[in-house]
Amino acid sequence: MTRTNKANTTGATGATGSTTNWAAFGAAEPDLAATVEERFTAFTHHTLATLRRDGSPRTSGLEVRFLHGELWLGMMPDSLKALDLRRDPRFALQANPGPGTTMAGGDVRISGRAYEAGDSAAKAAYVEEVEPPQPFHLFRTELTEVVRTHVEDDTYLVVEIWKPGEPVRALRRT
Repeated sequence: MTRTNKANTTGATGATGSTTNWAAFGAAEPDLAATVEERFTAFTHHTLATLRRDGSPRTSGLEVRFLHGELWLGMMPDSLKALDLRRDPRFALQANPGPGTTMAGGDVRISGRAYEAGDSAAKAAYVEEVEPPQPFHLFRTELTEVVRTHVEDDTYLVVEIWKPGEPVRALRRT
């Protein structure tokens, strides 16, 4: 499902953007979604970028889960990244590239907004399945962009870019 969020979606340009959840992205672009999810599930720890109170970036380690058609971000209680997202939901998530320089499957990034689940039924279902340490923060994501960068035929650097409501664009460079 694609949504146009009016709250907290105004960027530096003043434009209001569309967002979508993981299930809708997967339905729209199943091949890219499968590749991205595979990259994130290949390793446990990834890098999350949030915005500090002063607007500067903060990067933090993070575990992610794909459950019930959503991409979830779980965090320790009152962690700085959780406080950042409560104040400003914008984030960028970089998959762990893995060991060495091969980056099998390519480099993948997800950008969007994260909203805290609170004491919802969704959080209860997450707790039942994942059994995280308690207490914790749980954020449901709304995607604004998914990017995969990879090498094709040892010749091209390919950048695949998806945004809600648009087909995947592929840029090839030599």
